[in-house]
Amino acid sequence: MGALLSLPLLAVPSLGTLMSFGASCCGAAACSAICNQCGIFKSSMATRIAYAFLLLINSIISWLMLTPWALKKLEHLTLDYVNISCQGKQCYGYVAVQRVNFALGLFHLILSILLLGVKSSRDGRAALQNGYWGPKVIVWLAFVVLTFFIPETFFQVWGQYIALAGAMLFVLLGLILLVDLAHTWAEYCLEKIEEHDSRAWRVLLIGSTLGMFTASFAMTILMYIFFAQSGCAMNQAAITVNLIVLLLITAVSVHPTVQEYNPKAGLAQAAMVSVYCTYLTMSAVSMEPDDRHCNPLIRARGTRTASIVLGAIVTMLTIAYTTTRAATQGIALNGNSSHAYSKVGDEEGEHGLVDQQPSSRREMRAEALRAAVEAGSLPANALDESDDDDDDDDSDDGRGGKDDERGGTQYNYALFHVIFLLATTWVATLLTQNIDYEATGVAAVGRTYWASWVKIVSSWVCYAIYSWSLLAPVVMPGRFGN
Repeated sequence: MGALLSLPLLAVPSLGTLMSFGASCCGAAACSAICNQCGIFKSSMATRIAYAFLLLINSIISWLMLTPWALKKLEHLTLDYVNISCQGKQCYGYVAVQRVNFALGLFHLILSILLLGVKSSRDGRAALQNGYWGPKVIVWLAFVVLTFFIPETFFQVWGQYIALAGAMLFVLLGLILLVDLAHTWAEYCLEKIEEHDSRAWRVLLIGSTLGMFTASFAMTILMYIFFAQSGCAMNQAAITVNLIVLLLITAVSVHPTVQEYNPKAGLAQAAMVSVYCTYLTMSAVSMEPDDRHCNPLIRARGTRTASIVLGAIVTMLTIAYTTTRAATQGIALNGNSSHAYSKVGDEEGEHGLVDQQPSSRREMRAEALRAAVEAGSLPANALDESDDDDDDDDSDDGRGGKDDERGGTQYNYALFHVIFLLATTWVATLLTQNIDYEATGVAAVGRTYWASWVKIVSSWVCYAIYSWSLLAPVVMPGRFGN
């Protein structure tokens, strides 16, 4: 927020720089204060929202760096010290986009290293994740400034090779998590139905499945009507392949052999994967260039600028949301494990009594409770109540907010920042592919054949990952037991 508020002041270098730092710090502090005062947001949730917001602001600034206006303001900010050019021609922000995203990526890389091994907010390093927002914003902005002293050749190599590889890894990770979400959602609904014989969950599962299939076929019909005219071979092929594979994976999901090895597989997972892949295909054909007159949306000149701005903002919001979900749930690394109790006196010869001096009053109480539970004097849930009491004593985060990570982190901090690092490479790659150097207005995001083919191929890869998740238990039953 602070960075956006400072954009109009870029014409005055010194004042703009000072106000950028001040406004950014105030914006971060205000966001943190609001999240802490709102009872619905827990500490970990507020943290994730703040990082997503930072990625969103960084992405929007990167997008603005593609325009000649932003480029001129950037050069003026550096007192004309930096002259961004590619082989003697202005890049309209190619290097600037790489610099800005590299700065945020470096920021997340350093945090990832510093937060390795943090298991709960009791660890002193957890404050680096959940607090110090003012200093962290200042460090991020300092990194942005410092990147402009790095030679352009570094960012040419970075953008063409390293960032591209990171972007593809980010896309692949997103597809894997989407397939995992499809299975998790269906299995969760089935568990609720089996446990409670709930009609509501049954209606929800069947209704959502039918709704997603309906949406998939509706999008397919719309694509054939508007984007598959004569001469649009690429669109026709992409839409047809998507429809055929959609029908195939639906049939595979309910095949008797697949059901035998994976009884929870079914139409619900196929519906979610199908609607997402169909959306990717529709997004690809609706965002391609109109040089072959296959995209009627671009020819709607009356709302072209508004649609470009809205499309860019929606794209950045989607990336921020997707990154946050992937970083939080990625690879199923959740530090908040359930209570696990070790049985007293399991080993032969132990008498089941407390024979060691506890290091604190809390440990003494816990040892006494465990001994009482083993002796049968207290029920086992007394240990839960004890843990709850202990957590209540330390539930305050010191700023009037609620700390939900005293017993264990809600997600893996180091992995969280690694995924955000990959997200910055995806943003940089998406924005800098096939830049129109002759354009003078706002730059469209993802309106290139490269971006369209990435989405089309991504949908195919997603189908392949889902198909393998169905067939793997059949091909390797020993590895995927019951």
